[in-house]
Amino acid sequence: MKFREKKETAQGIDISPLIDMVFILLIFFMVSTTFQRDFKIDLDRPGASSAQASSSKAVRVYIDRGGEVYLNNEPVRLWVLQSRIREIMKLGVTKSILVVTDRKIASERLIEVIDQCRLGGAKDIGVATEKEAGEG
Repeated sequence: MKFREKKETAQGIDISPLIDMVFILLIFFMVSTTFQRDFKIDLDRPGASSAQASSSKAVRVYIDRGGEVYLNNEPVRLWVLQSRIREIMKLGVTKSILVVTDRKIASERLIEVIDQCRLGGAKDIGVATEKEAGEG
């Protein structure tokens, strides 16, 4: 009786499909997080019949019902807004600002925010309506 000699082979787990799946999940999560554009605060935006969709590259400044100002999803004091806008404008990504506000905000507060944005170097400033800023 003759037995075959077993050759010792290194057996391992092929992890290349695992690496492929990790990269696919990484790409999926990177792409899906960029679609979340608007900061989620409770606003009742004004409407306008001549509204158009705004540029997705515009920097968004939010004013909530209490008159608090937000830039890049962070609360900002009005006197700091100008310097923050100036820093963003130096990066050169965009020169436009979209002010997203509640319809019940006093026009005085809105004008103060727009003035600070202009002093910060913004060239194109708009006020968002329901159609321009979308739901949110």
